[in-house]
Amino acid sequence: MQETNTSFTDFMKSRQKATLVMVLLNIVIFAVLEIAGDTTDSRFMVSHGAMYTPYVRDGQYYRLFSAMFLHFGFEHLAYNMFSLFFLGDILESILGPVRFLAVYLLGGLGGNALSFLMSIQSSQVKVSAGASGAIFAVAGAFFYIALRNRRSFGRDGMRRLGLMAVLMIMQGIVDRGVDQSAHMGGMATGFLLAVALYRPHRNHRSSEA
Repeated sequence: MQETNTSFTDFMKSRQKATLVMVLLNIVIFAVLEIAGDTTDSRFMVSHGAMYTPYVRDGQYYRLFSAMFLHFGFEHLAYNMFSLFFLGDILESILGPVRFLAVYLLGGLGGNALSFLMSIQSSQVKVSAGASGAIFAVAGAFFYIALRNRRSFGRDGMRRLGLMAVLMIMQGIVDRGVDQSAHMGGMATGFLLAVALYRPHRNHRSSEA
């Protein structure tokens, strides 16, 4: 038992710190809200910062940010945090914590902004929350980095990345409860941020430091 605990501790210590902080922050916020009320209740979530089209339109733009840290129930949280734990760890190891957080936070904002604009255009009133836009931004940034390094990734590696991208997009199309606009906005924002932030030689040196 002690050996198992030691292995788990060593594994957690080897993870990238900014990613762990984001995962833990999402879990803590979820736990606090779940104790205070029902995270599957849309009204409760709106009262605690979820994105609600009329409120954002009236000037409550902070909801584009706060909604990134709210989740509708445990399954929603678990799926997103599992994805963030692994994808975020890879991207942070390449970009470093500051650039990773820039991609995660700005990408999440970009995803929610597109979701808001699409809801205005379609005259659709919706309540949305979740870290998936930010996670798709992480994925978008990673796809750009993979394209820049496609020789080292090889054909098989690029095919797997392409398949992962298709599966992520299809998941949003098939599941009616998923905010596809936030996903696509986040992925596009993350891709563009990586274009601006990723410098192969600089990031390689910083990862060795």
